[in-house]
Amino acid sequence: MHPTNRKIVLLIPLFLEYSSVLCISEDYKYYTLEGGDRMPRIGFGTWQAADDVLEQSVELALEAGYRHFDTARAYENEAALGRALKRWIGGDPNKRKELFVVTKLPPGGNRPDLVSEYFNASINDLGLDYIDLYLMHTPFAFEHVPGDLHPKNPDGTMRIDNSTDLLAVWKAIIKLKETGRVKHVGVSNFNEEQLQRISAIEKPACLQVEIHALCQQGPLIEAANKLGIPIVAYSPLGSRALAEALAAKTGRDYPDLLKLPVVQRIAESHGRTPAQILLRHIIQRGLAAIPKSTHAARIKQNISIWDFELTDSEMKDLATLDRGENGRICDFTFFQGIEKHPEFPFKNRLH
Repeated sequence: MHPTNRKIVLLIPLFLEYSSVLCISEDYKYYTLEGGDRMPRIGFGTWQAADDVLEQSVELALEAGYRHFDTARAYENEAALGRALKRWIGGDPNKRKELFVVTKLPPGGNRPDLVSEYFNASINDLGLDYIDLYLMHTPFAFEHVPGDLHPKNPDGTMRIDNSTDLLAVWKAIIKLKETGRVKHVGVSNFNEEQLQRISAIEKPACLQVEIHALCQQGPLIEAANKLGIPIVAYSPLGSRALAEALAAKTGRDYPDLLKLPVVQRIAESHGRTPAQILLRHIIQRGLAAIPKSTHAARIKQNISIWDFELTDSEMKDLATLDRGENGRICDFTFFQGIEKHPEFPFKNRLH
């Protein structure tokens, strides 16, 4: 978290002494990045959304006040997001400046000589002059197969590129900033050791990882905080669609976060939705979050979390829900054989 944001968090109790309504500085709603650029701490996720549904959802999100939008080459929906944003921008450069757009280098592009090619494809599909934040999506890599972002062998295993050189890929991503077409660069799904390794070259502007009530990532957050790297939580509500698909395949139990008794009790006490409680918990931990919804009411609710605060007792109750590695949903083992990659980040998940 940026030092400015830490100070604001400490001031919240003082606001409460003078008003029954929680008044939060606008700065608290953002991470401040290099150069003074601001990344909203509540963004809009776009994974697993069909193009027509996504365009409509993004329009609703813009109307609700979202300005941080997260996509990825691997989601295969950058063009749909770009169309929705272009309509809203309407050729006005000042409106473009209001947005914070994030996309990612796919696993098939994790070679230094391929970074520019994949970046160009993303920025062209998005139809933007620049990207606010470009992330390395995963530390592991697939083989580069033109036209196939998830290449598989005949037996269903992934076509894995075991020659991944994270430092070389990271240097190539950093070099993109020289073009002026990307403002900030970061990483996603990195573990503590990988994060420290690339930070020795240049500190990422952001780390995006799975964080929610059952997977609270304490050690990773501590490591990122020591390095001064802001964290964005993906799947902050538990990615129910993925959880259900994995449960059907593996038989593993994936609880519905919105139905956890502790979450429902706290939601009732505040007159809020369970999703708002889960998101507020993440925000009060000093993190950002990118919830996804295609439902108009929930899209509005998910960004409307700034006018209430969880008590210390409620934060502690939510902390007890953490299952550590056993709470992780997106461990990428649905990519058959990926755990054999030398840079697979969740090896502890396999023991």
